[in-house]
Amino acid sequence: MIKSFNTLFVTMFGIGKIKMIPGTVGSLATIIILFILFHALNISSNLILLVLIVIFIYSFSAVASHTKNSENKDPKEIVIDEFIGQSIPIYLYEISHGTEKSTDEAIIFYAVCFVLFRFFDIKKPFPVSFFDRNFKNSFGVIMDDVCAGLYVVLSLICFMVLSSYFI
Repeated sequence: MIKSFNTLFVTMFGIGKIKMIPGTVGSLATIIILFILFHALNISSNLILLVLIVIFIYSFSAVASHTKNSENKDPKEIVIDEFIGQSIPIYLYEISHGTEKSTDEAIIFYAVCFVLFRFFDIKKPFPVSFFDRNFKNSFGVIMDDVCAGLYVVLSLICFMVLSSYFI
C-alpha cells in the first residue's frame, strides 16, 4: 500500500508516466496547480508553505522507496522533484512585497518561471550538475531541482536589479 502511494506521489499521480517530456509536463502541472491555489482558491500562503514543506520532506523517503530496487536512481517518471523546484520561485513571487498581483501579471511571471526553470533543469549549470552527478539517491534527485529553482530566483533578482538602473 505505501509503495503504491509513493509511486503515485513521486509521479504526481501519474503525470510522470507520460511518455514524452514528463519533467516538462510535471513543471507545467505545478504552475497550473499553484496558480489555482493562489489565484482561484485564494488559499493562505502560510498553508501552501506548510504543504510544500511536507511534500519536500516526504519526497526524500518516497523517492528512496520508489527507486530502492532499481539501477536507475533518477528515472524520468519521478516528477515530484520538478514540483518542488518549480514551486520555489513561484511561492517567493506570490509572497513578495505583500502586494496583490493581477492575474495577467501572475500568468506572465509563471510563464517566465516555467521557461527559466526548464532551462536550468535541462542545462544543469553548477551546482545543479553537481547534485545530479554526485548524488545517485533521493537527495540528488531532489536537490538538483531545488538548485534549478534557486537559479530562477537569482536570475529574476538580477533582472530586477539591472532593470532598475535602466528605468
